[in-house]
Amino acid sequence: MPIIHHSTRYVHQHMDKTNDYRTLEEIRQRKSELRRQIDRDNEHIGRLWSSLFVKRNESTTGQFVSGLLANSAMMIDAFLLVRKLRRDYSGVINSLRKKKS
Repeated sequence: MPIIHHSTRYVHQHMDKTNDYRTLEEIRQRKSELRRQIDRDNEHIGRLWSSLFVKRNESTTGQFVSGLLANSAMMIDAFLLVRKLRRDYSGVINSLRKKKS
């Protein structure tokens, strides 16, 4: 489940609660409820964050070569894109540089 959809649903679920507290005990209860929710959300975010950096095991030579080719193709594509953008927009960049000086 994407984080955006989760947080939107979470906000809508909790918007119906009003901030009409009558006693200090109600405030303390709400504070502890919010603390539990924050702790749960922090744990969830921590799990998602750590799952981003899981090292993949490339067990075969074919997978290693495939990854190498994919990364090489991405680097070449990025180089060509930067080259094209510099060529096409060099006039705009130069005119901005002249205005600053």
